[in-house]
Amino acid sequence: MSLFAQNGATGGLAHRLRFAIACICAVCLLAMMCLTVADVLGRYIMNAPVPGAAEVTELLLATFVFIGLPAASIDKDHIAVDVVTSRFSGTRASVMEIAVSIVSACVLAIVAWRIWIVGNQIAGYAGTTPTLKLPLAPVAYGAAVLCLLAAIVTVALAASHWRNRHG
Repeated sequence: MSLFAQNGATGGLAHRLRFAIACICAVCLLAMMCLTVADVLGRYIMNAPVPGAAEVTELLLATFVFIGLPAASIDKDHIAVDVVTSRFSGTRASVMEIAVSIVSACVLAIVAWRIWIVGNQIAGYAGTTPTLKLPLAPVAYGAAVLCLLAAIVTVALAASHWRNRHG
């Protein structure tokens, strides 16, 4: 049975995971929207912008993007150009899908590794945001972990596809 099958217990797990990710992303977007509205109103009506609004918005945006990566991997919603591969069928299409998944997982793992290294550099000089002095290293580490999680999900889906196709 597929790790992320649409039915059964594991399908329920994938559905709950996607729902949790969607809720977290919705909260991030709502917070960014409210903060931006408050900042604009404060800036132009009361001549008092929200201190650090841009910093918090940037951190929320990074959170939104990287939390969405594993969900995109589960749903196979990454951007794909299939001009040539859409003409394949059967075994050739299956092999191509598995190969693309493995390459995608490798790229995600490399991105995770590089972001972790940047996180180490930021932690080394105790990097913070300019106004609110929020630490930046945990954001980088979180992004790296979420990229790695997306890579693991992609490999699990490729393995599941292989098992369903060949055994």
